[in-house]
Amino acid sequence: MHPDLTDDRLSAARERCRFLLRLAQAGIASAFCVIALSFWSFQVGQHVRFAEMAENNHQRVLNLRALRGAVVDRNGDVLVQNRYSLDICLIREQVADLERTLALVADATGSDPEALRDALADGADVPVYRPVALIKDATQAQVAAVAARAFELPGVVVERNPTRHYPSGTIASHLFGYVGEVTDSQLRAATDERIRVGAVIGQSGVEHSYNRLLMGEDGARRVAVNSIGRELGTLEELPPAEGQPLQLTIDFDMQKAAEDAFAHAGFTGAAVALDPRSGEVLALASLPAYDPNDFARGIDGSTWSMLNNDARKPLQNRALQGRYSPGSTFKLVVAAAALQEGVATPDFQVDCQGGGVFYGRFFRCHSRHGTVAMDEALEKSCNTYFYTLGQRTGIDAIHRWATALGLGRPSGIDLPHEATGTVPSREWKRRQLGERWYPGETISVAIGQGSVAVTPLSLAVMMSTVANGGKRVVPHLLKAARTADGWIAADRPLPSSIDLNPATVETLQRGLWMAVNRAGTAGRARIRGRDVIGKTGTAQVISLEGRAAAEAANGDSRRFRDHGWFVFAAPRDEPQIAGVVLAEHAGHGYLAAPIARHMLETFFAKQADRPLPVLPPRARPAPADAMEADG
Repeated sequence: MHPDLTDDRLSAARERCRFLLRLAQAGIASAFCVIALSFWSFQVGQHVRFAEMAENNHQRVLNLRALRGAVVDRNGDVLVQNRYSLDICLIREQVADLERTLALVADATGSDPEALRDALADGADVPVYRPVALIKDATQAQVAAVAARAFELPGVVVERNPTRHYPSGTIASHLFGYVGEVTDSQLRAATDERIRVGAVIGQSGVEHSYNRLLMGEDGARRVAVNSIGRELGTLEELPPAEGQPLQLTIDFDMQKAAEDAFAHAGFTGAAVALDPRSGEVLALASLPAYDPNDFARGIDGSTWSMLNNDARKPLQNRALQGRYSPGSTFKLVVAAAALQEGVATPDFQVDCQGGGVFYGRFFRCHSRHGTVAMDEALEKSCNTYFYTLGQRTGIDAIHRWATALGLGRPSGIDLPHEATGTVPSREWKRRQLGERWYPGETISVAIGQGSVAVTPLSLAVMMSTVANGGKRVVPHLLKAARTADGWIAADRPLPSSIDLNPATVETLQRGLWMAVNRAGTAGRARIRGRDVIGKTGTAQVISLEGRAAAEAANGDSRRFRDHGWFVFAAPRDEPQIAGVVLAEHAGHGYLAAPIARHMLETFFAKQADRPLPVLPPRARPAPADAMEADG
């Protein structure tokens, strides 16, 4: 064989060996790099995680949930408190077969397996060594069943947790609000460091407004555990700090009187009672209501769906979120505007022959009142009189004084989600609709119809302003908060002074007194010796033609009946209470007056330390033509 060929083969063989050697070296180097990176990841990158896991191999840190502050009424009666519930929980770290364990828990407790899976999925972000609640507020029978099968259910534990409790059930539910576990969006927006994953916070009502005071500071307990997770003893404990107890301005007996009177009358709606001197809320009711205890226990899907799909909207706080035409209660605003603007005097008279022609159109009154002055027009709720005042005063002056008296603006109450009503003006219509205001529209607004809309709360503020002589109060619910030094009074918001002439106040109050105590539309609110003043109103929901068509179509026009209003105050000369009742679909305002009467009788009975009044047996309402309507 030629020597050159041999040399070539040897050279090629050496090159292959060198290549394989370099390849092996690269592989070994890569392997060492991977090992080095892995060591770095374990030792540095995941140090905190593995340190926590190592620590939790023999220790556990258990959260101790703080009690929320109790809530009492102005007399010290407990309104909201706490109780302890038993939660059946699962520690996933200690469970080898989750599906089998869930099936056993479902069988033992009679629960829906799918609901248990959903509860476990909701706790996916919770560390595996911490318990996830499968069944909140379990019954004693469920707890006993789990305890009896403890050997089959490793990792299933029963925890005792504080739970919000509302002893009165549905009473004042919209006022108190409810609590619930913090949502992701709330967590992202939270500025309070106490609000962490799993925290229970106020979601509505007073619970929401004063969550910072009511929410306590959670504690913690560090315990030693053995290899199977059983507690061996407590190493350290930081007790939770309870939230601050609060005293509200409301009177529970007044609140109950309002809601009982609604049930007795068979209406839904809203009622607000204020102290017209300070703005303290004595009662605030919205019906239908809900039970906030359903939320405190962790509301189930069927209850949540039922509340949201109920056509009556039980979750809506009608007192400050409902927007309605004010009907004839708005005549107080028109009278005040006319007097303040100097376009009419108290003795200005109008001849009512059942209506009148304004801007080429006939506007009807509900009766023939003859010649009436302003106080008589308020007493009898004469539409013709207020059509005339509206024409003389103009929409912008009406808007100005309605706003001054508290309508069409936020009241400033210390509750969330207050809606703002609408009091139209020329500028409002131009801005909202891009159209000019037509004078004929003022005629409808003058009797509280058309585009004017108010909340019951804003009407209560208006009535307080008229009753107290011209100070627009700010409704508020917090009276005091308890600290280590005792009860500390809350700051009282200052009222705004409205420059009402004494003659204006006297005329309005005289007309309101006549409406209740003479032959007016509000006689059902009369209480001997109490000088109740008030004004009824009927707010049209749909035209008469539309209501007739609805009744012909399905035979039921109840949901299209007019709403009934009654604004009130007492006593006339030194008012101590003022407010409003809205009876939805009552048909007439005079049917709202008995609800206010029961509230007033309760108020005065408590003042005199007498037994609380009892509602009479239910009677069928008088037919519409049995007495004069209220405009």
